[in-house]
Amino acid sequence: MTTSHAPHHAGRLLAWYDRHRRSLPWRAPAGERTEPYRVWLSEIMLQQTTVATVGDYYRRFVKRWPTVEALAAAPLDDVLSAWAGLGYYARARNLYACARAVVDRHGGRFPEDEAALRALPGIGPYTAAALRAIAFDQPASAVDGNVERVIARLFAIETPLPDAKIEIAPRAAELVPNARAGDYAQAMMDLGATVCTPRKPLCVICPLSRACRALKLGIAETLPRRAPKAEKPTRRGLAFVLARRDGAILLRKRPAKGLLGGMDEVPSSPWREGRFSPAEALAEAPVPARWTILDGLVRHTFTHFHLELSVARATATTARLAERAPGSAWCPLDRLDERALPTVMRKVIEKASRA
Repeated sequence: MTTSHAPHHAGRLLAWYDRHRRSLPWRAPAGERTEPYRVWLSEIMLQQTTVATVGDYYRRFVKRWPTVEALAAAPLDDVLSAWAGLGYYARARNLYACARAVVDRHGGRFPEDEAALRALPGIGPYTAAALRAIAFDQPASAVDGNVERVIARLFAIETPLPDAKIEIAPRAAELVPNARAGDYAQAMMDLGATVCTPRKPLCVICPLSRACRALKLGIAETLPRRAPKAEKPTRRGLAFVLARRDGAILLRKRPAKGLLGGMDEVPSSPWREGRFSPAEALAEAPVPARWTILDGLVRHTFTHFHLELSVARATATTARLAERAPGSAWCPLDRLDERALPTVMRKVIEKASRA
């Protein structure tokens, strides 16, 4: 594959896309452009999350907040609650901040200029390129994980990721056509998701197989290579599930910045590496009560560490007990779905309710 083959490459790929394009809730019908708001919303949601997971969240967001102005006017807690379960919650805070910036700085219209897009909260090189290509049909190179894989195989780039990114980016940019740039960007994503898959790529039906150097060398399935990942440390803590006699649970708000920033949580001891004793951690309970440490652990994995939480449960003898835990408040069981509870906290509450 060389740059002289780029027009032929794009033509074959677009012809394949016209026949096999995926039907996705954020994708406009053939021949139409997707609104910038919907492109942006879907791309933020899809970061480090699968298409299958994002679909329902995307539909609910668009139904509730059909425009960037509507999203910007919403309370942050409502946005965080609607995001709960998607993970990587900094994305939700940046999503909200970006919506407000688009309204405040650009009158509710996403800018077409790359520099202006990159100046918005949460929009990096990839999201800016995806917006420019898909929403505005500009010849921008949007390189996500699927596209990295396609390019690494087309050009037989054997340098392990992430170092290979500096070789992949210019190769990908060379192939972007001036016409139908948005369709081309989505075609590359579809190709990586459905044909040029991580394992057992379907090379026999790939529209680019004739040009694929990795296929010729017999190394397609080994690419892209990745540098060994450092082993994730494990942190441990004790979560405190305090319930009133009517079942309401004591929740508190996490600090606005940092891990799970602004989300609701069951109070817990600090999450620490190394030796951990649940019995000793009882001293860090939010209020005095007859705490019972439950058998078993709640396990959850974040980007940079594993988490193991022991769970302590108690019943409040008086509703006024919450006054002794500043920043905390009771939440009725039938309203938990309205709160911005991250997945790990829902696991904790579920464990306490089953025990």
